[in-house]
Amino acid sequence: MSKALENLQKLISGEISPPPIAKLLGLKFVHIEYGRSVFEMECDTEKHANPMGTIHGGILCDLADVAMGTAYNSTLDDGETFTTVELKINFLKPVCNEKLTAKAEVKKRGKSVGLVHCDIFNESGKLVAYLTSTCMTLRGEEAKGHEVKN
Repeated sequence: MSKALENLQKLISGEISPPPIAKLLGLKFVHIEYGRSVFEMECDTEKHANPMGTIHGGILCDLADVAMGTAYNSTLDDGETFTTVELKINFLKPVCNEKLTAKAEVKKRGKSVGLVHCDIFNESGKLVAYLTSTCMTLRGEEAKGHEVKN
């Protein structure tokens, strides 16, 4: 098991503190394995609403970005890091006050670039957003300064 995956699994057990963005948004690390992750978030229109009164789309992007980044990170070898180079979202259903579940999976892991997919479901199990992300693996000098801090 890589150190990256080992550290990610320590997030679930509470041995490692979650990153600041996860704390800020109240993201819950539910499941992490090689190439897959599951996160939950309680959405609240008092904190996360857009002017129309539904959950702001950027909140869904953040939830999925963490899930997809974690899934991709779990595939990295020691000495590798990554960066997201593209993220695309399709909003399928408005969200208000409810718990969301993001399920991310690495679809293709190449030497330099990978494709990750994420579905976000509401409490009723309905698909509310569909996302894809392209991630670039960084090695050597490129990876310096991008190390995951725990």
